[in-house]
Amino acid sequence: MHTDFPAPARLIVTGARGLLGREILRLAPDAAGYGRAELDITDRAAVDAVITPGAVLINCAAYTAVDDAESDRDAAFAANATGPAVLAAACAAAGARLIHVSTDYVFPGTADTPYEPGDPTGPATVYGQSKLAGEQAVLELGAQVVRTAWVYSGVEGDFVATMRRLEAERDTVTVVDDQVGSPTSAADLAAALLELSTRPDAPRVLHATNSGTATWFDLAVAVFTELGADPARVLPCDSSAFPRPAPRPPYSVLSPAAWNAAGLAPLRPWRSALADALQRVSD
Repeated sequence: MHTDFPAPARLIVTGARGLLGREILRLAPDAAGYGRAELDITDRAAVDAVITPGAVLINCAAYTAVDDAESDRDAAFAANATGPAVLAAACAAAGARLIHVSTDYVFPGTADTPYEPGDPTGPATVYGQSKLAGEQAVLELGAQVVRTAWVYSGVEGDFVATMRRLEAERDTVTVVDDQVGSPTSAADLAAALLELSTRPDAPRVLHATNSGTATWFDLAVAVFTELGADPARVLPCDSSAFPRPAPRPPYSVLSPAAWNAAGLAPLRPWRSALADALQRVSD
């Protein structure tokens, strides 16, 4: 994982208080970071005020409550489609560059081989529909889109953090074993985005996740193992055991082929990244 990239003239991070935004600011402390409280990305005048010519803006801001989005469509589309469109228009007007972070949920999740950037989309959830609308809006205005999946930092709220907490609280945990993806360290993804910030010549749509695949059960077992806990305390089940308002994609693996072919540093295997992430949060 590289972290010694030359920084653009000015780096701006929106969604800077989320798990990915925090990691970008940790690796690039001179960047200007804006959370929801500091900047409403749907407010064009406010956005114009923070963008300067030649800047690179990495947009990590998003409505990520996948289940809530099913009944809160307007809020999901405001954050995931309207906001990115405003950012893209402001960047285009100012002569700045936008890198917009998107998601595997733009795909139907029914494939059995890794999704390539140009594969047909077909989101099955409101969240995915809103993220796809955001992609379409920013691509029309010259932005770059980076899709990722299964992002965690292990600190709070994400799956790895939840497994850390449950390991301390419960004798056993039951985790679905029929959804497949690539667990992705927020730190590794942040480093990848910083590298991309120096590569305006890279393709317009890319995929970036740690390499390899796992089920949520596999990931939970790996967390327990790294914590020195008995992995047999993690019990598998299928998705029917945890019905949700928004269906989860059975298959979320994103192909790294376009990323690697562009000469960008390949992201390392997910298991190695997990070990480092858990070491970092335990220090």
